[in-house]
Amino acid sequence: MRRPVGDGRVRWSVGRFESESGGMAQKKKRPNRHRKPQAHSQPHHRDVDVDSDGGEFQLAPVTEEDDDVGKHSTRFLPSFPSADCPSDVEPDTRQMVRQQNKKRKSGGFQSMGLSFPVFKGIMKKGYKVPTPIQRKSIPVILDGKDVVAMARTGSGKTAAFLIPLFEKLKVRSAQTGARALILTPTRELALQTMKFTKELGKFAGFKTALILGGDKMEDQFEALHENPDIIIGTPGRLMHVAVEMNLKLHNVEYVVFDEADRLFEMGFAEHLQEIIRRLPDSRQTLLFSATLPKQLVEFARAGLTEPVLIRLDVDTKLNDQLQLAFFHVRADDKAAVLLHLLRNIMKPQEQTVIFAATKHHVEYLKELITSQGIECSHSYSALDQTARKINIGKFVHRKCMVMIVTDIAARGIDIPMLDNVINYNFPSKAKLFLHRVGRVARAGRSGTAYSLVALDEIPYVYDLHLFLGRPLKFVRQDENSDDTNGLYGRVPQNTIDDEESLLLADHNASLDLQNLKRVSENAYTQYLKSRPNPSPESVKRVRDMDFSTLAVHPLFGISIEDTEFQRLKIINSIKNYKAKSTIFEVNSTSKTIASEIMRVTRNKQKLVINKFQRLKEEKRAAASMNMPSPMLPSDQESDEDNIEVK
Repeated sequence: MRRPVGDGRVRWSVGRFESESGGMAQKKKRPNRHRKPQAHSQPHHRDVDVDSDGGEFQLAPVTEEDDDVGKHSTRFLPSFPSADCPSDVEPDTRQMVRQQNKKRKSGGFQSMGLSFPVFKGIMKKGYKVPTPIQRKSIPVILDGKDVVAMARTGSGKTAAFLIPLFEKLKVRSAQTGARALILTPTRELALQTMKFTKELGKFAGFKTALILGGDKMEDQFEALHENPDIIIGTPGRLMHVAVEMNLKLHNVEYVVFDEADRLFEMGFAEHLQEIIRRLPDSRQTLLFSATLPKQLVEFARAGLTEPVLIRLDVDTKLNDQLQLAFFHVRADDKAAVLLHLLRNIMKPQEQTVIFAATKHHVEYLKELITSQGIECSHSYSALDQTARKINIGKFVHRKCMVMIVTDIAARGIDIPMLDNVINYNFPSKAKLFLHRVGRVARAGRSGTAYSLVALDEIPYVYDLHLFLGRPLKFVRQDENSDDTNGLYGRVPQNTIDDEESLLLADHNASLDLQNLKRVSENAYTQYLKSRPNPSPESVKRVRDMDFSTLAVHPLFGISIEDTEFQRLKIINSIKNYKAKSTIFEVNSTSKTIASEIMRVTRNKQKLVINKFQRLKEEKRAAASMNMPSPMLPSDQESDEDNIEVK
């Protein structure tokens, strides 16, 4: 029945008049409890407000998906859904995904722009954060590029190619035929991929066919006649079926070669070539492999169009244009060596980033370097956001050529023209070192990473070289090598003394420097408590290492005279001097009781003493060659554990 309302509008109601002016009591409505819209419902089953001037319709559809994603607000549509929007549900789900994207942090599946059915399948599977291979490959695949990805089983590669597959195919088609082809080397892997496809694509609605050796051909013919969207199989049986039933693959848009290196190892090269010839040229091809043998590289060049190489072990590699230098210094001498590098080694037009352990080190070094007349900026996470922006802007626009940072603050800094990196405090993790030095030597440019290494930091240098899979090269006396990259050497004492005299004068004249230095020392004590321990093998290597034979680094040795080398040699001999006699034998004669006892003891323990001295010499020789023989099996095992190829 239709009756006028107090404000001139008309409301449809059933057996009851509802006043909007408040004249009669209204029945309280339950919030967020709307009925599902039914296709063949009568008008009196709809709770719709209709304006007399044909204005807006208020729609609030609720679907089963809403329970999984969350509540959504009511929308106002100017009219019923048009051809561009075939249903009133689809815009809601997209809106919900967008709302959830805003709530979640970037870098997850929400930031990849996936459609709701695909995203819901990911959430249903229980995935929260993409793995490294997924994070790197999915955006590239969604862009339509051919991809060669280095990944092994267990790294999440199956989802890395299935998620963009579902997203690109979108809607199931009953006419075009198979649009995606996934080839695996073994039956077991194909079954696993099939199961995973059904689970992950539960809400995508695609039909999948499995073509494997050992199954009945009739069942596979029947599956292919049902016009599947995705075909998963092994190359041998797929080629057999294609020949027997003259299978057409000209509508395939998406091809995946999973574990391609094993495909070639198992002798499927000819089958793969034949399958490639049956596919259209406009296809997108993905190749996942743990290694890249020569045969596979040639296949990729022939079958892929300008492929993008994605490999997870790229972080364990250093740029060929990057030069490394390691300086053996005392912790108290680091500031002096740093000033010498900035004054004499760095060129005036080069930009340098200095990494320190704590924000207190950053404050101290900033004040110290500024007092020496070198313009610099600084940044750390606790610094005010505006100040950080200003300081980083000064460095980016080359207002100053030196910047001091902590690791956390440096994550958001991208300087494409950076020339040098100085590790004032050596990082405790190999990957952290690579993140630091990876900022230089970009885009074909060369760069240098200098590391000031104290005695307690040397085990981390060993860990780094184990991670990189390369030996640590020490500078030896009377050795001349043209290759100075990666050398570990000492700093001449006269260079340190010259800088120390200037620093001492500055500290005596500034109470601020004295206070900042004391605070940084206390902060370093706290930092050591939280610093991860190095590997026991690296600690043992350092104990067995004889640093008396360590020579001056070539970067400093160029300007050093022979007298300095003689001076260092004398100092090292004094440091390593050990008396041949014990305290009981000093200034004693053979008639004393103490000397007689020691003589008898020496004769009795002669074999043990000789064995100890022989082992000590062997360890020293092995350490000098960077081959610690006592721990060689453990070192090899540690090397394999640290260097991962995914």
